[in-house]
This record gives sequence, C-alpha cells and structure tokens, in this order.
Amino acid sequence: MRLRFAISALSAAACVLAAAPAPVHAVVPSAGGEAPGGEAQGWELPGWELKETGVTARLRGLAPVSRDVVWASGSEGTVLRTVNGGRSWENVSPPGTGTLQFRDVEAFDAHRAVVLSIGAGADSRIYRTEDGGRTWTETFRNDEPQAFYDCVAFFDRRRGLAMSDPVDGRFRILATEDGGRSWQVLPADGMPPALPGEAGFAASGQCLVTAGGRDVWLAAGGAERARVFHSRDRGRTWTVADTPIPAGDPARGVFALAFRDPRHGLAVGGDYRPGEPSPSAGAVTRDGGRTWRTASTPPPAYRSGVTWLPHLPFAAVAVGPTGSDITYTGGRTWRTFDTGSYDTVSCTRDLSCWAAGEQGRVARLKLGHR
Repeated sequence: MRLRFAISALSAAACVLAAAPAPVHAVVPSAGGEAPGGEAQGWELPGWELKETGVTARLRGLAPVSRDVVWASGSEGTVLRTVNGGRSWENVSPPGTGTLQFRDVEAFDAHRAVVLSIGAGADSRIYRTEDGGRTWTETFRNDEPQAFYDCVAFFDRRRGLAMSDPVDGRFRILATEDGGRSWQVLPADGMPPALPGEAGFAASGQCLVTAGGRDVWLAAGGAERARVFHSRDRGRTWTVADTPIPAGDPARGVFALAFRDPRHGLAVGGDYRPGEPSPSAGAVTRDGGRTWRTASTPPPAYRSGVTWLPHLPFAAVAVGPTGSDITYTGGRTWRTFDTGSYDTVSCTRDLSCWAAGEQGRVARLKLGHR
C-alpha cells in the first residue's frame, strides 16, 4: 500500500529504545488448557537480548530457520543472514537494490531464501538465492501500475503466494509452485471485492500467513472495517470476515496475523500514527477466521507483528514501535514486558524467537525461569 512508505517516518517518532523492565512473575500454562489469570512461582516475563548487526536499516522482514540460522531484510535494499545464532551477521544484500525496501523475507534453510520488495509498479519485485545470498536471481518484477505488493508466504518449500493491494477492486494474488523461481497471477474471480480504500500493510511481513498445506489468511485495513480474508485452497477462492481491530481511517487496520493451526489465530494492529489510541489492538479466532473477538486485555497500543511460541500452546508475543507484549491465554489477555521498538517477530520450532526493527535492531527472546 502506498501509505506504507509513511509508516517508517511516522512511527519512528514514537519509538522508545529502552531496556526491558525488571521481570515479574507470569503464568506458563500446561498443554491441557488455557492458562488462568494470576502468577506462577518460578516463572518470569521474557526479555529481548539484542544482537549487533552492523547496519542501520529498518528491518521489517524476518525469517528465523533455527537457533543458528536467521535471515532479516529491510530498507536500503538490505538483506542479512546469521548462521551462528546472531553472534555475527553477513550483509548479503542483492547488488543494485539500494533504493528498494525488502519488507518481507521467507527462508527455507541457510542457503535458500526469497525476498520481496514493496512499492508501486516495478518497485515490487521478488528475488531468490540458493547459495546463502552470494548470488541472487530476480524472479518477478511487477508490470501492473495499480499493483503494490505487501507480503509473501509459503506453505512448504515449493508452494507460496504473494499479495498485492487491490487491482480493479480486488486484492491480487501471485503464486509459485517451484519455490519462488517463477510466479503467476491467480484469477481474481475467487476474491471478494475490496472495500473503498482497503489495502494491506507492509509493516512486518505478516499481512499474509499460512498454516498447514492449504490455508492462507490476508490482513487488511485502511477502510471502514478491518477485515481478514481466508482461503482453504491456496489462494484460489476466498472468504472474508470483519474484525474488531480499529478501522475507519487509512492508518488503521489489521497489520499482522499468526495461526498456530488452521483454526486458532491472532490478529494485531490498530492505528500506527504516534499518539493515536488503539483500544482494541488484538483479536482472536477459534474457527479459522470466520469470526473474531476482541482480547479482554489487548495490547496497550498499536502492534505490527505477532507470533505463537512453539511448544507453549497458548503463548504468543506481539511487538510494535512502543513495546512488546506476551500472552499465556491464547490471546485473551496480554501483558507488556519490554518498551523497546520492534516491527516484526517470529519463532522457530526449536523455541528460538527473534524480533527486528529500526536502526538494524535484531534481538532473541530469553524465556526466564528462576
């Protein structure tokens, strides 16, 4: 969305690069059910451990593969990779892309990754590497003036989608069947019409997410209602549902989604403008996105990224320019544990969780236990 270029400048004014506050006790649930309110002896709120990247780009794309391997991408054509858990980072940016904004990256392992640059017309591009970023191949360049690509997501190592703001009144979906080596625009007849002003937010690489081998969700805003689109057939046909996330303004809507399975999902967003309230910045679904309900204690402000914590069935983390929050109740209640600035967050199956944001900030989550 063209508005996305303004996000960096506006939200930077609200960022507080502060250290995490002193930890307090929190509940960690068992696998048997959602955690109740209250405290549990021995557990502490988590914290972020900053990793020096050596760059100052704003990193809105993030793709951790394991505890050791993480990819990040952002402004000024920047793509980074670590293979030692963040002790050192390689700048593996594609040559000649310094004017592009790589708002999303999807990585398959230490060697293979796909990055998406956003923008109107030809600024929306996709690049792929198979050698850890030593060389890149441009595999897609947008030739539709109305299109503006925001996010990319994969079901597996071969099948993936990218989404654009509406073209001729409908969101546009791009598909690959060969790991991002080639892309085709899908027919638009299975996509519900967009609302006036509706578009995606290229804020964290999480406006398009998958779960399982066929389900995919698309987050939207900028219109009178904040909505989430859902496809059960890898983007061929879609349904759409309203959410309680703040809407009614181009700066408001659903900014990020996370699904731990095809039924249980989280949505975060709000109003990204500094100082503007976001009273219902979090929502949850238990039916695959057909219905959404407001968190009883939502994040206290706009949040741009969200992820489930692996092996803790009801735990998730949300991040934004003014802080990070954690839930142990499946998104019903959230609690702030850090006031630093991050734009995106993601976890791996081996319980390695990472966040990235402005000024080259990348951090790994530390889960406390005394």
